[in-house]
Amino acid sequence: MTGLPTRALGALTVSAQGLGCMGMSHAYGSSDDARSIATIHRALDLGVTLFDTADYYGGGHNEELLGRALSGARRERAVIATKFGFANRLGEPPLIRGDAAYVRQACDASLRRLGVDHIDLYYQHRVDPDVPIEETVGAMAELVAAGKVRHLGLSEASARTIRRAHAVHPIAALQSEWSLWTRDLEAETAPACRELGIGIVPFSPLGRGFLTGRLTSVDALEENDMRRTQPRFADGNLERNLALVEAVRSLAAAKGVTAGQLALAWVQHRGDDVVPIPGTRREAYLVENLAAVTVELSAEDLAAIDAAAPADGFAGPRYDETSMSVVDR
Repeated sequence: MTGLPTRALGALTVSAQGLGCMGMSHAYGSSDDARSIATIHRALDLGVTLFDTADYYGGGHNEELLGRALSGARRERAVIATKFGFANRLGEPPLIRGDAAYVRQACDASLRRLGVDHIDLYYQHRVDPDVPIEETVGAMAELVAAGKVRHLGLSEASARTIRRAHAVHPIAALQSEWSLWTRDLEAETAPACRELGIGIVPFSPLGRGFLTGRLTSVDALEENDMRRTQPRFADGNLERNLALVEAVRSLAAAKGVTAGQLALAWVQHRGDDVVPIPGTRREAYLVENLAAVTVELSAEDLAAIDAAAPADGFAGPRYDETSMSVVDR
């Protein structure tokens, strides 16, 4: 594999699959910077252009890591996406800020950590319920005018908020969770994005690794792995969800691909405006994920997948109550 097809996120052109870098610093246990940087370099060599991070991941470590990995000549080959909005420390209840002063402060801090003079795609990580979205996006638009940011994005925003934001400044992309086991945005949010010409960047398209079929118990996870506390991995829910993944695995085997590749291909087939960003720290899994770009699914295949893993089939909400309170608003 020497290249990847491209897709459009608004006016921004990127590879048809990106790389989510969060897990290199955050949420899934211990990390290894050298291995992570090697994976980023391999992704770039294989044609990935979209690399996703946020100021919240690892308390800034993830941005610094990505900046090191994409320094020098590699910077010109990469589209760097980062996010702002979580204004507190890791492990605390979410404090979201979208006021203009904070937007400017957060952008300057991200530019320093990344070691770049501009951010290609700048997202609001979560919508601040106490600040009008017009103020937040207005401040983000000023960053575009100043040359610090090229394109704007939102994350986990509702259809109504997306419309209001887009009226202030064009929004290139919405980043929200979308996978076989999380389809919340299909009813209202995705149609709104398509009406406005906004691309969709699904994060966790592999269900935090669950849809690969490799995770069958939380016992093997490190103590600080966030999946240990998520409802879908809890006793009772886990067993029901494993049965659905086994059904996906059977369909994948019949096509000669892995369960993860089939799940990723399903996301890729949601539309030409969809650019999933599966995350991994390992080169082998990176190569496996990228192969999903070329997996063709017929209408019959898609129907079989939906029957095996229906939208309402998975047990448990995707987050705990606190985390769910800051999405789709």
